[in-house]
Amino acid sequence: MSDLTNSVLVTGATGFVGSSVIARLAADGVETLACVRGDMVSMPEGVRVVPVAELTANTDWRQVLAGVKSLVHLAARVHVMHDTESDPLTAFRAVNVEGTLNLACQAAAAGVKRFVFISSVKVNGESTPPGRAFAEIDAPNPQDAYSQSKHEAEQGLRQLSADTGMEVVVIRPPLVYGPGVKANFAALMRAVQGGWPLPLGAVHNQRSLVALDNLVDFIVTCITHPQAANQTFLVSDGQDLSTAELVRGIAQAARVPARLLPVPVWALQTGATLLGKGDAVQRLCSNLQIDISKARSLLGWVPPVSVKEGLRRAMVV
Repeated sequence: MSDLTNSVLVTGATGFVGSSVIARLAADGVETLACVRGDMVSMPEGVRVVPVAELTANTDWRQVLAGVKSLVHLAARVHVMHDTESDPLTAFRAVNVEGTLNLACQAAAAGVKRFVFISSVKVNGESTPPGRAFAEIDAPNPQDAYSQSKHEAEQGLRQLSADTGMEVVVIRPPLVYGPGVKANFAALMRAVQGGWPLPLGAVHNQRSLVALDNLVDFIVTCITHPQAANQTFLVSDGQDLSTAELVRGIAQAARVPARLLPVPVWALQTGATLLGKGDAVQRLCSNLQIDISKARSLLGWVPPVSVKEGLRRAMVV
């Protein structure tokens, strides 16, 4: 293995993505440190658990960072649909900006060579016009507190890299699906598996998603690949789906019939707005496409898992 992987610290190691990154690194024989809240956590053999209480501007990471060569930063205050914070931006900044930059500053001082930061495609924006995909060269357009905090963290990390020489890699994934996925994607899978009729048959949008195994493979690639240094990447499965196609794909993976009703999009949106669900339906109906040609050309990366296989794996409980 490259010296970049000797050893790797992963924050957010018990999360949906983090636990899979840990498992992949351990399987690859990489010396791996799993940063978690609390110490009663089961990890693959050979992975060292390093408890840290919080991700804040004041957290002392010095002992944790000793000997670390690469760091994958997944810990974050995540996007929530109905935030109860009176000042969400301040709450997101405290963790995602101040906590991240405090960790990064101490990492640079400790001699960490590469810092891989998992951001979000929401930094680019919420949707794309028909036939137009987001690319890394596009001007950022964060539209909520979560994506703004991720954008500010990216900016701070790039400045830190310029000041210290620590390599920074920024990865902006879209919605990630796989075994153990939660929230709206899990609800959609349950609805399809339960045979519920879904009024999505006339939704002919295009959306980019990323299978968990594809994202993990890309993260691991960015830990070691020399051309990834100081780059920003968008990542996806490389195959876009309409919402109707996604439902059919889930149904095929679950081996059940897809029950789609061809309700006109305007009627769907009107009804959802009256029920206070307009934002959720807007996401189901809008386009969000990602161009991954930079990852393909610069890193030679090809998604190892197809959408069909990714959906099949997502069915595993």
